[in-house]
Amino acid sequence: MPDSPMAPPRSFLWSRRVFLTLLAAFVLTPVYVMVSSSLKPLADVTGRFRWLPSRLTIRPYIDIWSTVPLAKYFVNSLIVAGAATVCSVVVAVFAAYAVSRHEFRGKRVFTVTVLSTQMLPGILFLLPLFLIYVGIGNTTGIALFGSRGGLILTYLTFSLPFSIWMLIGYFDSVPRDLDEAALVDGCGPLGALFRIVVPAAVPGIVAVAVYAFMTAWGEVLFASVMTNDTTRTLAVGLQGYSTLNDVYWNQIMAASLVVSVPVVAGFLLLQRYLVAGLTAGAVK
Repeated sequence: MPDSPMAPPRSFLWSRRVFLTLLAAFVLTPVYVMVSSSLKPLADVTGRFRWLPSRLTIRPYIDIWSTVPLAKYFVNSLIVAGAATVCSVVVAVFAAYAVSRHEFRGKRVFTVTVLSTQMLPGILFLLPLFLIYVGIGNTTGIALFGSRGGLILTYLTFSLPFSIWMLIGYFDSVPRDLDEAALVDGCGPLGALFRIVVPAAVPGIVAVAVYAFMTAWGEVLFASVMTNDTTRTLAVGLQGYSTLNDVYWNQIMAASLVVSVPVVAGFLLLQRYLVAGLTAGAVK
């Protein structure tokens, strides 16, 4: 059967297949090396690299919990990332709804200021936040430095502005007629927000939540300075597998795979909401 006049040429189809195959190999090769290294004894990992392991073992997945207190770091990361995500979503919903639905003096300045904070590197805030937390601790006795609460507040400084800006664009895409209909039916402003706007904006809210969680889960710079041995998170705790005498590469690979499971699983479960939220929030 002859090809359809609208069908792309065969050379294009084959070149696309070759390109996608090479791209998949480029992306999956590091993953394969990580998985295979996590199933090797330490002597095989530190020796000459082999694509096919000569001996497989699950011992690294057992030892990772005793070499360093990985379970404690895991709990700290869950608490910090979960709290930062909830706070980001709650504050961003109220702030974005106010900006999207109401006119007030300084509205444009507020939105530009919120967006402009994303232009500044995170390390610029490290020393000021450190001095603020130490000053608050010395003055009031509230220990923000070295605590989970202080780390949560730190993560809000760079996850909250993006969350607000993104939800403003998404709330603008929700017709205001829905709000007016809810007000006519007897709902107040908060009732219209939670009964009408929030259900319609679920994809955008999920996208914001995923962004806030992933940002807090893998952050290293602030976690390495703002935590101690008790409040250390996973991103910093993985350094414990490197000692003065040796580097447990197989355990590092195994721990990296274990700690990536929550993020990967959450992304796969919420993928359709995330794509819809990013797409709708980007079109204004």
